[in-house]
Amino acid sequence: MRLGKKKQEELPRSASPHQEGEGPGNPEIRDVTPNKENMYPSRLGICLEGIPYMGMAALGTLVFALLGWKVLSVLALGVTFGIVHFFRDPERVVAAEKNAAVSPADGRVLDVQSRPDPVSKQQCPRISIFMNVFDVHVNRTPISGRVKNIVYHEGNFHRASLGQADQSNERNIIVIEDDDGHSWSMVQIAGLIARRIVCWTERGDEIRRGQRVGLIKFGSRVDLDPNLINPTR
Repeated sequence: MRLGKKKQEELPRSASPHQEGEGPGNPEIRDVTPNKENMYPSRLGICLEGIPYMGMAALGTLVFALLGWKVLSVLALGVTFGIVHFFRDPERVVAAEKNAAVSPADGRVLDVQSRPDPVSKQQCPRISIFMNVFDVHVNRTPISGRVKNIVYHEGNFHRASLGQADQSNERNIIVIEDDDGHSWSMVQIAGLIARRIVCWTERGDEIRRGQRVGLIKFGSRVDLDPNLINPTR
């Protein structure tokens, strides 16, 4: 998880929306160093985060080919194509309806059930989406609004499809307040293979529906908790 000390130091202690019960046993609240370039369309259709991986794989392929190691060259070429495929970043058609919400991630819906919001603890629907290594892993905001908070939890790297992954795995919660004052918690959850959560937005950002806000490397899960009953203002 990429974190920014400078941004962390600038935040007042009262910035958290859940003051009650704070203490050593509660999750640390930190802002994530954003990379604003990744929040906008990529001219190549490839996520910039993947370029170092692609470069290393391509270099390995070239070295094996120059050494005349045909089998390793073919295998390395396959790995290179696989990495390029993983970091693809296609454009999406975003719904134009005013009250519509879009999926924050590609993948398979694991479950839809009523659960406590991970930040406010209020009961609300939860939609869990599992992304395997073949899915697009760029995450997008489901609605337009303002980033109210970002809460990062260190954790384990169990299978993201397991029911308790939202409690035990490494995860990053992006809390978005829509134009009607409703709070939406979008949770990036690392999985068994995924070892890095990337967040490109920061607290206070004004974001639009379908905008890129992050990425999880390699295989992961995103939970969406829309609290549409109790507006925050």
